[in-house]
Amino acid sequence: MPMDANEIEKLIREAIPDANVTIKDLAGDGDHYSATVIAASFKGKSRVQQHQLVYNALKGRMGGVLHALALQTSDK
Repeated sequence: MPMDANEIEKLIREAIPDANVTIKDLAGDGDHYSATVIAASFKGKSRVQQHQLVYNALKGRMGGVLHALALQTSDK
């Protein structure tokens, strides 16, 4: 079963409370999304560390229920 964009956003916001999250369904199939996550709490973290925080927020769904996520992160 595909993952809903609202669920992705909810999981990210729960793990990163100060995040501004924008999710787009790239293919209309519930499997291919892009996410832009901006959070002040990313300050001082490398891009890899920022992405790891987002992927951890998805609680193992990446690569399973959620097939693809094009991710952009920033601290501002």
